Amino acid sequence: MFMDSPVGRLRIVETQGFLKEISLADIPGARVNKDGKIIKTVENFPQAVTQKTEVLERAQQQLKEYFAGIRKNFELPLKPDGTTFFQSVWSALTDIPYGETRTYGEIASAIGKPSAARAVGMANHHNPIMIVIPCHRVIGSNGQLVGYAGGLDVKKKLLDLEMKYAG
Repeated sequence: MFMDSPVGRLRIVETQGFLKEISLADIPGARVNKDGKIIKTVENFPQAVTQKTEVLERAQQQLKEYFAGIRKNFELPLKPDGTTFFQSVWSALTDIPYGETRTYGEIASAIGKPSAARAVGMANHHNPIMIVIPCHRVIGSNGQLVGYAGGLDVKKKLLDLEMKYAG
């Protein structure tokens, strides 16, 4: 399923009742499968569903609410594919409050691997469910916007949107 948004056209994918991907439709970035191997996007998810389903409609509605500044937390069944390490990073990302940021080092410390800031960056890069798993909230140790698979302009738009509605 596709959805137009303030940051571009989004591709939303479900597999077996779980949200598997939200990505910019025009950026077919590499993703990681359950074995940790880099794969391409939706075309490689077995039994991927892109027509409207209840999960996809809920995801679309919640994304609309997010972009309108109404929704601060998502309530969707997620099942991103990735290594155990990537899963731990993605879980930690969901703990970053709306409108706030954390550094790669802070995320590394939060998952008990304080020297793994670069690996956290790699996990962020391979996050298959943008916005809902908020890797856009992770910044460099100097406070600068760095590393976003959708481009720094998209990261800035998402952070600006959250700052506008935070509080």
